[in-house]
Amino acid sequence: MKSYQKLTTTVPQPAACRVEEEGAASTPTGRGKLAPWWVGSGLLVAAVLLSTITVWVLRQVSGGWPRPTLPPKCLLVPENHRFDCYPERHVVVTQELCESRGCCFMETPPSAGGKRGVPWCFYPPDFPSYTLESLNQTALGMVGLLVRREKAYYPQDIGMLRLDVEFQTDTRLHIKITDATNPRYEVPLEVPQTMKRAENPIYSLDFSWDPFGVLLRRKATGTVLLNTTVAPLIFANQFLQISTSLPSKFLYGLGEHRGTFLHSLDWNTLTLWARDVAPTESFNLYGSHPFYLLMEEGGDAHGVFLLNSNAIEVALQPAPGLTWRTIGGVLDFYIFLGPDPNMVIQQYQQVIGFPAMPPLWALSFHLCRWGYGSSNETWEIVRAMRNYRIPQDVQWNDIDYMDGYRDFTFDPQKFASLPSLVEDLHKHGQRYVMILDPGISSTNPHGSYWPFDEGLRRGLFLNTTQGQPLIGQVWPGFTAFADFSNPDTHQWWLENLQRFHAHVPFDGLWIDMNEPSNFMDGSEDGCPPGELDSPPYTPAVLGDSLSAKTVCASAKQKASVHYNLHNLYGLMEAKATASALIQIRGKRPFVISRSTFPSQGQYSGHWLGDNRSQWKDMYYSIPGMLSFSLFGIPLVGADICGFSGSTSEELCTRWMQLGAFYPFARNHNTQNEQAQDPTAFSPAARTAMKDVLLTRYSLLPFLYTLFHRAHLQGDTVARPLFFEFPQDVATLGLDRQFLWGQSLLVTPVLEPGVDSVTGYFPRGVWYDFYTGSSVNSSGETLKMSAPLEHLNLHVREGAILPTQKPGTTSEVTRGNPMRLIVALSSSATAWGDLFWDDGESLDTFEQGSYSYLVFNVTQNIFTSTVLHASTEATEVTIGTLSIFGVRQPPSKVLLNGQERPFSYLDNQVLTVTDLGLSLSRGFSLRWL
Repeated sequence: MKSYQKLTTTVPQPAACRVEEEGAASTPTGRGKLAPWWVGSGLLVAAVLLSTITVWVLRQVSGGWPRPTLPPKCLLVPENHRFDCYPERHVVVTQELCESRGCCFMETPPSAGGKRGVPWCFYPPDFPSYTLESLNQTALGMVGLLVRREKAYYPQDIGMLRLDVEFQTDTRLHIKITDATNPRYEVPLEVPQTMKRAENPIYSLDFSWDPFGVLLRRKATGTVLLNTTVAPLIFANQFLQISTSLPSKFLYGLGEHRGTFLHSLDWNTLTLWARDVAPTESFNLYGSHPFYLLMEEGGDAHGVFLLNSNAIEVALQPAPGLTWRTIGGVLDFYIFLGPDPNMVIQQYQQVIGFPAMPPLWALSFHLCRWGYGSSNETWEIVRAMRNYRIPQDVQWNDIDYMDGYRDFTFDPQKFASLPSLVEDLHKHGQRYVMILDPGISSTNPHGSYWPFDEGLRRGLFLNTTQGQPLIGQVWPGFTAFADFSNPDTHQWWLENLQRFHAHVPFDGLWIDMNEPSNFMDGSEDGCPPGELDSPPYTPAVLGDSLSAKTVCASAKQKASVHYNLHNLYGLMEAKATASALIQIRGKRPFVISRSTFPSQGQYSGHWLGDNRSQWKDMYYSIPGMLSFSLFGIPLVGADICGFSGSTSEELCTRWMQLGAFYPFARNHNTQNEQAQDPTAFSPAARTAMKDVLLTRYSLLPFLYTLFHRAHLQGDTVARPLFFEFPQDVATLGLDRQFLWGQSLLVTPVLEPGVDSVTGYFPRGVWYDFYTGSSVNSSGETLKMSAPLEHLNLHVREGAILPTQKPGTTSEVTRGNPMRLIVALSSSATAWGDLFWDDGESLDTFEQGSYSYLVFNVTQNIFTSTVLHASTEATEVTIGTLSIFGVRQPPSKVLLNGQERPFSYLDNQVLTVTDLGLSLSRGFSLRWL
């Protein structure tokens, strides 16, 4: 009898084949034998059966719920372990419908709030699945054949599957399941090709033969990370499903969604299908990231990435367990073993690609709104910011700059002075960014709008099944949609941008509406009948249709049908846009995109979409930002003060304080609402906003170095606390605080009408960023003063932060003297580093055009060591050294052996000023 294991991470299946510790497959002779880890499970099954039947009998006697007569095999399955056999929405699942699929039916009371809960229709332990018929060694792992002898209930069930396993590295495993006889669509993403089998993997792999299943363990702890024997594998042409147990409930990722950073496993389904909708809980949003990070007991972590661009559902349940459902492609999994969460994200990015190094100005403050009305009004805001000496590097314009909302145009009346505005920005060391949409106006007289005429001539738009350009509706009215899967479209996009840049020399680009968004469902003619637009199963997408507010899934593109490419649209546009910027400007590209997919960090950053001016939206920006850190897109932020609705002075002040610590910091709001730039508020609020922006600008050297580490090896920039304290279970659910890198803790105020804030401080010494006063925490939640003008920032012990005297632009700031902030550990040591280059040239690290310094403190000696030098470093001096946590008042301070004046405060802060040291030369400073 086939048997699906009750969800457990310690008791695998019978009839199994074990893959030996070094990754070699055992021979098939083990089929049918009870593996050592199955011994004793009979007692477990008997106990569960006895307790379940007892509960059921008592319910019948008491007249309680439920009443159906169930086969004993169905009673074996506890509620939390029921894997849904009838996931279709908007269907009242009856016993007849359920049993027609060969599944168990048991009604359960509705969950609170009417939320979809325990499935009424679930798989019995003996539901037919695939059998592993053969398993053979390959140079990199093994290849197997899976056979299903009984049809599943979705059409075009595939009877024979190919299993490929590659032991790619000691911490990365690749498992791929696809049709054994016919090629299928696969994501055209460049992934690393492994040339050598891993020699000492930190994981071991088992297979159940009949039914087929995968069991993956961490060698060091024995923790079962994947156990796919808990429910049947289904692989039909347009319905692919695989389930697994989870070793804990601490699951993160699976974007893009709005919610807490830690996902709820209480029967929670997350849908991945790019959609234009204001961020709302429970909806599929702008991007698709089928990757999760899971924290195990004891502080280890692993990650799982499904390389699939079709519509996906991920069903979470409290067992804990997870089910992947997708309606196309293949099951192509990468598993990353960490073991620490930082390493998991680095390993993930080794597959999808490390993020690009942004220009320095991209990390400064950006200002935008939809509704300036004219270039002169835009210019007035820029001048007001300068008059108040509020830092600002970048001015943006939304779609109102365009002529009739058409790409590559600007309004000849209202925005006639736009070229002059951009020239003025450049004279003041500032930059200009404007919006572009992928919908190209299709209604202009022939010969009057080159982008459409030329795109049509070259055949560069999405087409209907009849081979004609698919016409939808976006801001300019009826539009065609650029096909960025066609390399020729990239050239056309470049030419359009070159023509516009000749008039308005923009510095970066904001690509919006690229899910792609469509104001009508499908097209002006709807969508044709067929399995692409009306598949046998439609995931729980907003609008209940794949074409809801986007184009038809059947639309034809160069690389495939839109059904397969929809979730890649934003990525492909970002790739074309970044490439065009490089060719036009010859410098690092700056692109911010709404729709995203894995690997997009190589080409763009992301903002979290059309949020609202509400306190809860400010809070939700933190888990959103942290999620994109997991996804390899570190350049991320939300619209500061909110996009829609009118903000209040208090909300905007608090949000500016939080937003100053988004990696991408932009204040942006919509038309017909009150202004929310810093100059629009009272002197007190304006000063608070200015002060926190000056703090951000002072930290640009530290932030820039974090982005270098992200670019070089996949480190996160904004980071959840558990990344640094993975064994501290109190950090696992925290998403109201975050870190920059390892060492700067941000605790924003997220509620109205308060003058204090509580924050969790993991064990260790933490120093107030502004004063250097220390808090020695044993792992405590502390209440801190937080008047409206104050943001609580703390530096972790053992860190050295490079900072700089802030100016009103990054260009001014980077020429100012540096201040190094040293936060001594309890053992009086510290470490830090600094990456420094010209801030905008391409590939400076790869070409060696940079400086890299390492700072150390040990035994009362601070040393600065230059590991690599470039000419830019000679133009900057280190002016001040502030050392927090010097327990005894020094009698003297020696700089390179020469005595220097210093100050020492009662809060144990030692400061040495007027150093005048060139950044390009090492030095030592000692205190006695």
